[in-house]
Parts: sequence; C-alpha cells; structure tokens
Amino acid sequence: MRAVIDALLRTRLAGTAIAIVGAAILGAALAFQHIGGLVPCDLCYMQRYPFWVAIPAGLAAAYAPAGKPRAALLAIAAAALTYGAGVAAFHTGVEQGWWEGLASCSSPRGMSNSLEELRARLLAAPVVRCDEPQWSLFGVTMAGYNFLLSGALAAFAGASAWFALRGETK
Repeated sequence: MRAVIDALLRTRLAGTAIAIVGAAILGAALAFQHIGGLVPCDLCYMQRYPFWVAIPAGLAAAYAPAGKPRAALLAIAAAALTYGAGVAAFHTGVEQGWWEGLASCSSPRGMSNSLEELRARLLAAPVVRCDEPQWSLFGVTMAGYNFLLSGALAAFAGASAWFALRGETK
C-alpha cells in the first residue's frame, strides 16, 4: 500500500488522481441535484466552485514538466480544495446550529426584467435553507462528506506539490 501511495504522490499520476476524484465529487453533487431532486442552497453552490479550479489544475499538472511547473499547478489545486473544505466546514457548522449562515441563503439566481417578473420568481422559487440538511448518511450531511473529501484531497495535492517542488517526482 505504501508503494501505491508513494507512486501517486511522486509521479504525474497525482494530477490525474486529483482531477478524477474531484470530477467524481462534483459529479455526485450534480447527480444528487439533477437526478435525486435535491435543491442546493447558496453554500452548496459555493462548495462546487473550487472543483472548477482543481480539476483543470490537476489535469494540467499531469502533463506539466516535473519540478516547479507541476508543483505550482498542484499547489493551485491544493489551495482551491482547501478553500472548498473551509466552506464545507462552515456549512456543516450552519447545519449543526453552531453558528448562523449567510443572509443570502437562499434566493433565486439570475436577473429579472421587471418588478413583476422578480416577484413572480421569488414566489415560485423553492425555499432552500442552508441550516436544514436535505440528505445525510450515518448522521453526516453532504457538507460534512464534502469537508472530509475536500480536506483529504487538498492534503494529497499539497503533499504532491511539496514532493514536486523538492524534485522528488518523475
């Protein structure tokens, strides 16, 4: 097992792994929304944004030359995923009632052309609260799982960036 982890951390496979796992996490969130019918809140949307940075950075790192170029791309992925883990931790705290959420949780997205159209959109929009989890497994909500997965992936990306910077990659 140690050899597998070592091979992932110290080769261009690290970027590929970050992109694949990131795409799987983002794909799961989108599947819960579009297939499972769960309506995301503002904090749920905010947790998705880092993956739109980490996935391309991971793919670019997989093809970047060893050394500083690869380390920089892996560090970008690590920073984005760390931000995502932070948002997920905040969202988990809101769901658990440890602190209050955003004032904007949640309103319809997009612009309206008139006051009447805005009113109709507001009245027709489903109310999605950030402090009421829509799904959980073993008492852990989607935000909690996102925190765990994003944090682990951020640590992996950071360690891979460190090895790449030290020149210990192939």
